[in-house]
Amino acid sequence: MNKFLLLTFLLLFSTSSFAHFPVTKQTVTENVSTVETATITPVTPLASGGKSQVAALLLCFFLGGLGIHRFYLGDTWQGIVQLLTFGVFGIWTLIDFIMLCTGDLGPGW
Repeated sequence: MNKFLLLTFLLLFSTSSFAHFPVTKQTVTENVSTVETATITPVTPLASGGKSQVAALLLCFFLGGLGIHRFYLGDTWQGIVQLLTFGVFGIWTLIDFIMLCTGDLGPGW
């Protein structure tokens, strides 16, 4: 068994390390410089219907189990479901709070 493993090892690594044809290596270098600029525009209360993401965050923190922040954001059906299930026992409320903190949920989303 040991001779078989040794023979396999030698065949695998000895044949793949040497090329049986001429090999040339070409190196191409280019000077590429790109500058990307991004403009971040904050959501203004007028663009979001007069609703603030900070207010939604505070409502979620204090009254999240009742889904008041969803009513505030205009998601009436989700607010009703959260009200009836107490934010699915806090799990949905925690997810909404994290999404509000990261900016994935807010007025106009």
